[in-house]
Amino acid sequence: RLYASQGGPIILSQIENEYQMVENAFGERGPPYIKWAAEMAVGLQTGVPWVMCKQDDAPDPVINACNGRKCGETFKGPNSPNKPSIWTENWTSRYQAYGEDPIGRTADDIAFHVALWVARNGSFVNYYMYHGGTNFGREASAFVTASYYDDAPLDEYGMINQPKWGHLKELHAAIKLCSNTLLLGKAMTPLQLGPKQEAYLFAENSSEECASAFLVNKDKQNVDVVFQNSSYKLLANSISILPDYQWEEFKEPIPNFEDTSLKSDTLLEHTDTTKDTSDYLWYSFSFQPEPSDTRAQLSVHSLGHVLHAFVNGVPVGSAHGSYKNTSFTLQTDFSLSNGINNVSLLSVMVGLPDSGAYLERKRYGPVAVSIQNKEGSMNFTNYKWGQKVGLLGENLQIYTDEGSKIIQWSKLSSSDISPPLTWYKTVFDATGEDEYVALNLNGMRKGEARVNGRSIGRYWPSLITPRGEPSQISYNIPRSFLKPTGNLLVLLEEEGGDPLSITLEKLEAKVVHLQCAPTWYITKILFASYGTPFGGCGRDGHAIGYCDSPNSKFAAEKACLGKRSCLIPASDQFFDGDPCPSKKKSLIVEAHCGPISIMG
Repeated sequence: RLYASQGGPIILSQIENEYQMVENAFGERGPPYIKWAAEMAVGLQTGVPWVMCKQDDAPDPVINACNGRKCGETFKGPNSPNKPSIWTENWTSRYQAYGEDPIGRTADDIAFHVALWVARNGSFVNYYMYHGGTNFGREASAFVTASYYDDAPLDEYGMINQPKWGHLKELHAAIKLCSNTLLLGKAMTPLQLGPKQEAYLFAENSSEECASAFLVNKDKQNVDVVFQNSSYKLLANSISILPDYQWEEFKEPIPNFEDTSLKSDTLLEHTDTTKDTSDYLWYSFSFQPEPSDTRAQLSVHSLGHVLHAFVNGVPVGSAHGSYKNTSFTLQTDFSLSNGINNVSLLSVMVGLPDSGAYLERKRYGPVAVSIQNKEGSMNFTNYKWGQKVGLLGENLQIYTDEGSKIIQWSKLSSSDISPPLTWYKTVFDATGEDEYVALNLNGMRKGEARVNGRSIGRYWPSLITPRGEPSQISYNIPRSFLKPTGNLLVLLEEEGGDPLSITLEKLEAKVVHLQCAPTWYITKILFASYGTPFGGCGRDGHAIGYCDSPNSKFAAEKACLGKRSCLIPASDQFFDGDPCPSKKKSLIVEAHCGPISIMG
């Protein structure tokens, strides 16, 4: 009982193999044979689909399938609307023939054409081979070596062949993130993004909005494109997969004086009022200008750290201090309404001071407020103020599973330009358990990010360093914060950002992994250098660069000799010191494996 219909693992069967390539040699006997072969196969009633490779006229219900390296470009498509697009042999390299040069294939090329196949409605792809093998005895065909497809993602011995194995693993994970839309949604009309750039779009059945996209660059150069109001850098000959993260948003309400619970006749100090329960403190007051006044200027002096100003619920300006000088003054013009005008100031702390004398006397937040109009200046420092600690989203804990259900979220449209002070929510699945995960917040401006209710830190990419770059855009998500599926990501964006630009990154552990074949062990470290080595494995060899740890070989031998496999971290700690401070370092290790008898 091997077929899936019987509870087994076989989901697809093949009858004949590339018969069309020799069919003409049999003249008029060719087509009847194909018909007979199809009827015979279907008559076995296996309960799983049957395919014919490279047989354009495969009789129904047998599926005509593609073999090759570039089926996303070469396949003519199914010969019936009821058949899926199937790629039965995606050649990961080629078998080696005696006396012939090897024909390899790069990981990038394999991944590109798999992604293109999926983007163009491909339903199935099978790697030939994914695991290399051995032609034992006299099994090999003419001139074919005993080693078969040793350059596959898993080699002849079953060991991981990098970078193919890892690169395809990342590709599969990216496609899986789009699986709901790809399987249950519908393909939209592709978009031309440039002369050699295009976007393949997939929408949910219930809407015409793009939920997943494949951005294709067939140029030999890197190219910048604009897609759905966001800029993307597409690497040469690459496909960028945008998964179907379904973003929703909630606009934080702006409180007026009547909405505040803490009243005073002057401005209260920020940290003494919040008691460090929140970074945020609202200050609100109302006033009525002269009917003839239509414009005015708001001036607020604050001792730190950030201030966002709203008049009648409309954002009118923001300002902030710096690490060395937290004080600043916000001056901004705004329009007046007839009657009562409501001014709301959101004071924001970006952490408490780390040192200094008399910390208990430190003051933060606004200390002077005035409004200038054509009648003159009005001082509101000592005035009837209302204060409110924290944001509504914080108080309701809308960044948790339970709290997120309390409010009404709105679906984020790609055409929306969300205003400041907006919460964003999505759900994502975790990557492999042994991978480091980071959230890339490029495109966001200032706020805080939380995963499954736990904060991963404040972010502030809009504050640029003297070098013209954000101080940080990549944020660590500890594995302990994550679940295998259904992880809740919620961000509070203060200034107005683009959540569609957020990406989940899988970081490679900086470790060299050495592994021998079964029953073999590491007998010798042939080369080891931690620093700036250059070169690679194989004929070209490698060499020590201008920087090298004197402990390189000793540390590698200590970690690996006598073992079948070992891990060597590329870290200063492992090699007892930094051989070249401030320089980017790498690690190259080459080992010799021998049979168990060598080890005594």
